Parts: sequence; C-alpha cells; structure tokens
Amino acid sequence: MILLSYVAGAQIHTPGRYACIPQILALFVLIGCAGPHFNGSLEGTSDPALLAANRLSFFTLCLYAPNSWGAAASDFYVYYPENTSRLKIFLLTTTGVWTSFTLVYLLGIGLASGITTRPAWEEAYSISVGALVAAGFDGLGGFGGMCAVIVALGIIANSVPGVYSAALGFQVLGRYGKAVPRYVWSCFVVLVTLVCALAGRNRILVVFQNVLALMGYWMEFMVLIVAQEHLLFRRAKGFDWTRWEDKAYLPVGIAALVAFLVGWLGAVLGMYQAYYVGRLAELAGGSDVGLWVGCGFTLLVFPPLRWLELKWLGK
Repeated sequence: MILLSYVAGAQIHTPGRYACIPQILALFVLIGCAGPHFNGSLEGTSDPALLAANRLSFFTLCLYAPNSWGAAASDFYVYYPENTSRLKIFLLTTTGVWTSFTLVYLLGIGLASGITTRPAWEEAYSISVGALVAAGFDGLGGFGGMCAVIVALGIIANSVPGVYSAALGFQVLGRYGKAVPRYVWSCFVVLVTLVCALAGRNRILVVFQNVLALMGYWMEFMVLIVAQEHLLFRRAKGFDWTRWEDKAYLPVGIAALVAFLVGWLGAVLGMYQAYYVGRLAELAGGSDVGLWVGCGFTLLVFPPLRWLELKWLGK
C-alpha cells in the first residue's frame, strides 16, 4: 500500500506524494542486506497434490488481501474531481496495489526461504514475523535497527485508512452514529486498537492470523453484490446521488442480505482454516476454496433475488 499512497493519494493532497519514500528506501535496504541469503532453489518436499493445494490457498490469499481495500475505495475516491477519468483512476489503483503488494509478497517469500538456512532467522521467526524482518537487517548495526523501526511505523501508518473508514462505518449505521463527529469515532477506534495491542501483544497475532482470514470471504461477497447492482440493475438508468441516504429511494437490501448469507454458506463449505475445514475443502485436497465457492454462490443467487425484489417492492 505504500506505493498506492503515492499514486492515488498524490492526486488528493501534496504531502501524500512523499509519504512512501522512507518505506521504499527501508525495503530496498532490506533487499540489499537480506537478499543474498534468500534461497531461490528451494523445492517442495510434500506430496504434489498437497503442494498444489497449498499453492492455490496462497494464491487466494494474494487475491483477497489487496481486494479487501475495495470496500473502502469510495471513502477516499470521493475526493477526486468529478471529471477525473475512470481509466486514470483504474490504472493508478491497479498499478499502486499490484506493485506494492507484489514487492512485499516477494520480500516475505524471500525471508521465509532464508529460514531454512539461517538459524538466526529461524529463531527470530519463532518469536514473531516482526522479529524476522528485524533479523533481515542484521549486520547493519544501529542503521539496520532504524530501518526496522521505519518498516514498523509504515505498518502502523497503513492502518490509518482503515481507521478513517471505520469512523465512516459507524456514522452510516444510523442517525445516532451520524450525530457523533467523525474525529470522535476515529479516536475511539484508535483507543480500541491500542488496548487490544497492549493487552494481547503476546498472543493477539495468532488470533488475527486465524480470524482476519474471514475478511477475505465477506469482503469479496460485498464487492460482487455492489458490482452486480451497478452493472446489471443501475447502469442503464444511473444513480441519483442527491438521494444517497433517502430510505424511500434506496433498496431494502433483502436480496443483498440473502446473497451474502448464501455466499457465506459456500465459504463455510470450502474454507480450510485452523478452526474449521469444510467438506469441499477436503475434496479439493486440503485447499482453501471458500472464496471461490462463496463468490460463485453469490454471483448465482443475487441477480434473480434482486429482480424479484425490484418487481415486488419497486426499489
């Protein structure tokens, strides 16, 4: 997301153009310092079918992690001028997301490969992922420590868009949430985050690794529902943006809710997580196919339900 902050944020305000520079430099230092210890000759030692299943699961992770930002896109792109080219926004977003995620994914794979040959990295990884990143700067002394701090601060800064969107999320819950100023909600979210970080600093990472994978499911279902509403039912007649919170104009949401729940049914059948393994995941050789099955269910269910909703309720 550091490069996305540049290519997208630079169009909104000038300081955003330079926010990514320290992060990029620190990551380049990490590449130069740790890169010689990456093991690019590693080969899978597990059963070929299991290896293929794990690769599909990792590919799914690489897909839904950046796509999860789609749920918050409107919170930020509303600041673009109304005459901004759609193609320009698409290219800026795709370039920023693809480049930034690919960079850190490859760095993570490289550090993971070095665990097999460097005991110090293996020991650091047993502590945390952050300790592994810090170990990658070994040999640079205090400068390496400073770079590790910059990387850590970048991760914290990357949570800022989420805090902003969470504040908006509280406000759209209803008139009572809207009555509370946005900065109050932002401070509340930061406080909750701080409490969770301090209280669970020794174990909350494991919880997040197991629970946040669920975001990959419901985020995609929501994006698909919104996309279908736009392309299939609203594109011809357009939107009346002046009535964005008029209950008499907005859909009731029954079709969207049912499609969302049916999508979750598919996700449960196909998920391969620490807390549950679905039947379809077992049939797929231990691969997490929950995203694909759930998206398929959502795509099939929403259009007919939305058509019936429009026919019976008229909106």
